[in-house]
Amino acid sequence: MDRSTADVRDTYDEIADHFAKTREYPWPEVEEFLAERQGGIGLDLGCGNGRHAEALTDHTERVLGLDVSRGLLETARKRRTERSFNVDLIQGDASRLPLSTGSVDLAVYVATLHHLPDRATRVASLDELARVLAADGSALVSAWSTAHDRFDADEGFDTTVDWTLPGGESVSRFYHIYDPDEFRADLDRSALDPDDVFVSSGNCYAVVTTKGKRP
Repeated sequence: MDRSTADVRDTYDEIADHFAKTREYPWPEVEEFLAERQGGIGLDLGCGNGRHAEALTDHTERVLGLDVSRGLLETARKRRTERSFNVDLIQGDASRLPLSTGSVDLAVYVATLHHLPDRATRVASLDELARVLAADGSALVSAWSTAHDRFDADEGFDTTVDWTLPGGESVSRFYHIYDPDEFRADLDRSALDPDDVFVSSGNCYAVVTTKGKRP
């Protein structure tokens, strides 16, 4: 694990409990993506407290939840117990997935890509998602966008966004804010095949499959 990835891990370990309490429900875009899809193995990549892993349980036979933060994985364990759903939780790096090639039928990769420290690492993570997707698998990818009301920019940029803990302490989180064209360019540069790319609620989204693997 390189230093930048360790920084992301340490940041979310520090804020995990408070952060998880503000992330109760699945995003509507995730629910819409999952609505007509079924599969054997589901993956919540960057699973946080497991809210999207829980949603995946209605659409797949087995769910894997992966996150770099051990603190966030602990909040997912608590949610799993409290809400009685099944998910296998794994600590890992989104750019080096500890999963077999072609093993995932349905994946959700939301609100995580923008935390990776540089373009090479972000594209590597998209390549890894492509590697683990089955030939007929699909995934939803999202990242924060310049289209969000809080940003006044036309081109993608790096920034930090503070998280304020209940005691008043601010913890800085790294973000790469994508412009929509840049988001599409990184998808095109990767081994993923974008079926639908769109902006919703200030985020870039893409429904993707894997280049050359569709039946």
